[in-house]
This record gives sequence, C-alpha cells and structure tokens, in this order.
Amino acid sequence: MDSPAALLARRLAEEAEAVCRHYLPNGRKQGRYWVAGDVANSPGRSLYVRLTGPTAGPGAAGKWTDAATGEFGDLIDLIAANRNCATLRDALDEARRFLNLPRPLIASASGSRPLGGSVVAARRLWAMGRPIPGTLAERYLAGRGIVGLGDLPTLRFHPACFHVREGRPPTAPPETWPALLAKVADPGGRLTGLHRTWLDPASAGKAPVIPPRKAMGRLIGAGVRIGAATDILAAGEGLETMLALRSALSFLPVVAALSATHLAGLVLPVALRRLYVAADRDEAGRAAADALVARAARDGAEAIRLLPRRGDFNDDLIAFGLADLRAHLRPQLAPEDAARLLALVPG
Repeated sequence: MDSPAALLARRLAEEAEAVCRHYLPNGRKQGRYWVAGDVANSPGRSLYVRLTGPTAGPGAAGKWTDAATGEFGDLIDLIAANRNCATLRDALDEARRFLNLPRPLIASASGSRPLGGSVVAARRLWAMGRPIPGTLAERYLAGRGIVGLGDLPTLRFHPACFHVREGRPPTAPPETWPALLAKVADPGGRLTGLHRTWLDPASAGKAPVIPPRKAMGRLIGAGVRIGAATDILAAGEGLETMLALRSALSFLPVVAALSATHLAGLVLPVALRRLYVAADRDEAGRAAADALVARAARDGAEAIRLLPRRGDFNDDLIAFGLADLRAHLRPQLAPEDAARLLALVPG
C-alpha cells in the first residue's frame, strides 16, 4: 500500500502544471516542462519540472531537477522547499490545502487510490439537482442581492443533500439539508467537481452546519463558469462574488475559482485577450489576484483588476445596490467594455 506522501505526490503530479503556476509563478511552460530559476521561485532557467509522463519511474510527471545545484525530487519535495516546511507533515498539510483535501488521505480497500469526493460522485449528485427558479436556492441568492439571472445552467438545487459535520462521531449518521449546487468545470465546460452550499429553510440563509460549504471532485484549474468565455473573462474567488459581478455586467462571462489558492492556479482560455480579476480585499485575495494578473500578462492577455469597496463585490452589492455597483465598476473597465455596459443599461 502506498504511503500518504506517495499518494499525495501522485495527485500533485496529475496537476503538475497547476502546482507550478501556483508555487513557481515566475517560471514559464516550455514544451513538456515548467522552467524556473529554483525551488524558491527565483527568475531563471536552471530548474526543470516535468509536466507530463507516467505516474512513476523514469520521466514521471512531477519530477524536477535543478541543473545548477544538482537537487531533484517530486512535487512534495518542491512544496517543502518552496514553503520552507520544517517537517514532512508540514509539507503534506500544505499539499492537502492546495489539493482541497483538508483531511489525511485514507487508502481505499485496494490501496490504489484515496477515498473522497470523486468526479463520478460529483456527476451523480449534479444529476439529482433541479433548476433553481422557485426554490430555496433562488431565495438564498435573492437574500444576497443576486436576482434576475434566470435559470443559470451552472446552478441547481437539491432539496435533501447529505452533510457530514466535521468532528462528528464516526457512528453518527449524516444529516440532510437543502443545498445550492454549483457545477465546477474545466475551460471546455466538462464537469470536474461540484460546490455545495447548504441552506436553512427557516431563514433562507446558510444552514447552521460546520462547514456550510464544501467542494468535491477535481478543482485545480477549474471553476464555476457562468457565460461562455471567448476572448474576455472575469475571474474571482467566491461564487456569490462572481454572481454579483455578473448581475452588474451581464455581458461579461465569469468564473468563480472558489478559493484564493485555486484562483491563482486557474487555467485560462487559450484565446483570452482580456482578463478581469475580481480581487477580494484580504491578503490571500490580493496575492492570488497578483499571481493571476502576472500570469495572464505573460501569456499575452491584458489583465485588469476590479476592486470592490468592501470585502468583495457581493458585499458591495448588498451594501450599495445594483445601480451603485455598476457605477463603481464602469471606470475600472476597458473603454470598449464600459461603452457596451452603458449601451445595455438604461441611464
């Protein structure tokens, strides 16, 4: 049976490019490799990380070598060096945070893969959802100031979605609560995961459970996509944040990466010409926005930050209303996009 470190290294290798974009943003993709200066993310060309290849053995994905120092290893080793982890446990914890795996991996009966929220389970749960108009999910979004978006194909409602509380006794049965489901997809629109927000029927707010949100499946590089991205896209962290932005700018396709870590590692469309980054006003949000802006610029896309007045754009929408949010956004847009907004919105 593989060790937890080996299982994590394999999972990281499956997302090798996203790992490199997050931990080595000063590097660049060159063919089958990510090239950087060193494991500390210095500029340069001596560190080579293989992005594709078999899961083990010669040429395996995730293996790296620093030609200047002779150092080598897998992506667990790279993360440990990049984050100055004092112990292997610290490096594994950091890897789990990146992979959205807060608990230690538990080997399956065959020992071949970890248990957890898989893409298959996400697809099965998504198929059980129904459109949100007329449901508690619609009431929840309205309470956040998000109205008038219609039947979005990336959102569904589940009337009795299982929830397992953190820290509950192992023998305790799971609870069921209504939930807002959000489809997590890759740039091609294929479902790779699912985000759940459990809801309280009495208040139409979040359910009184810990945590009230969870994601499942493969999230790295993917996100909740609303509108078809071609050469223009807006990206941010939270689902409600990006729904608020979409409410104000209905012409603008948006994607919610669901966390600062996943925002920094978001895979961008190949034909992207302009990227708007909705930056949350906290340290993690600013750092993720900076990383994504820098990467978009290196890939040849114009990158523009959109800054809220409060914590995020949903906070702004609730505090100031839709018309005020539009007025705040107009001067931050490229002139041609601002003109389009003015043409679409009366007054």
